[in-house]
Amino acid sequence: MESTQHAYDWPQQDWQQDGWPGEDQRGDGRPADDWRADAVGAGSTAAAPDFTVPGELGEQADEAEPSDHDHHDHDHPERDHSDLDHPDHDHPERDHPEHDRENAAQEAVDQRVPVESEPFVPEAREVPAPRPDDAPEELFPAPTPAAAGPVAEQGPELGPTGRPWPDLGEVPPVAVPRRAMIVAMCNQKGGVGKTTTTINLGAALTELGRRVLLVDFDPQGSLSVGLGVNPHTLDKSIYNLLLSRDVGIDEVIAETNVEGLEILPSNIDLSAAEVQLVSEVAREQTLLRVLEKVRDRYDVILIDCAPSLGLLTINALTAADKVIMPLECEFFALRGIALLTDTISKVQERLNPDLQVLGILGTMFDSRTLHSREVLERVVQAFGDDVFHTVIRRTVKFPETTVAGEPITTYASTSPGATAYRTLAREVLSRCRVG
Repeated sequence: MESTQHAYDWPQQDWQQDGWPGEDQRGDGRPADDWRADAVGAGSTAAAPDFTVPGELGEQADEAEPSDHDHHDHDHPERDHSDLDHPDHDHPERDHPEHDRENAAQEAVDQRVPVESEPFVPEAREVPAPRPDDAPEELFPAPTPAAAGPVAEQGPELGPTGRPWPDLGEVPPVAVPRRAMIVAMCNQKGGVGKTTTTINLGAALTELGRRVLLVDFDPQGSLSVGLGVNPHTLDKSIYNLLLSRDVGIDEVIAETNVEGLEILPSNIDLSAAEVQLVSEVAREQTLLRVLEKVRDRYDVILIDCAPSLGLLTINALTAADKVIMPLECEFFALRGIALLTDTISKVQERLNPDLQVLGILGTMFDSRTLHSREVLERVVQAFGDDVFHTVIRRTVKFPETTVAGEPITTYASTSPGATAYRTLAREVLSRCRVG
């Protein structure tokens, strides 16, 4: 392998025989051979310095005899040979300003008295102030204290419908003698909260001292299941009351776990009643004739209607004094309200002129969604004061109460859902003045 030749690896014969490369490197124009005489000096017994460099190729120069000699100031060529290795003697000092500065610095370091070092302590950093001291005052004006004066009156508290909450006043006392107010929960769209509202509103009314009868007028029997009644094991149901004169109403009414709350249960047999009533005389008043027998026992009768506008729903509207329309805060439920109000108008004209709309109840409301807020706002714009101030918000507690077979007022008494239905019960009593 070829070895690398350094800057100082000149062949031995080049500088011993031919002299130092370059005749003018001494600066005085004399040949390089005269440099040897200058290196020895006049009157000096020292021999010329040996600049033998061990070559990497194994070539060795003739060794010069070592001898002691004094160091004298000599004129050296400008080329720096401090990197040459001289095993026999030291290099003579060179007259160069840079060398003088290095020697002076080294002597200063040698003469310095060592001082025991102290432990390093970091300087404490100042936390920047929120406002620089040199900042102009107009950029950071000092807060001025509020002027003393009368506190501005706040406006009335707004409810979820965007309207001020009404003063519901005191709960009216129970009227004597009793005559039940019949209220139908009606909406031809399913899954809007009719059954849930019937159960929980009835339970909230009992807390206000009312006796309540719930009528399951849906062949699915959801109201019965929600109160712990198994519709498949019923011997008699409301179907038997509608089509048989031999069955008394006391044989069908069932008690619930809530004091003051009773139920007329239903099952799938009720679906056949709609077909069988077609041939009956005054078929639209069949339910009214059943309820008139027990109207003096209760303060409120709530009817859970089927999700349709068939004959069963017409029977419920004919028997009712008031109508509550649960409305899911969703676009499809909003569309169904127009058709329902048209059906109510026909019942008022032909069958029940005393029928009144007690209110539209927003259910399954979720204030986090823009869609729910827009639907509720549009309902308030369209129906005004017919919309209840109370809004039932969506919560997981309602499905849990169905499994438990009890209303939310007893299952989760302190939940927002229970509070909402208690407020609705007071608002219902305030609107219709049930006594």
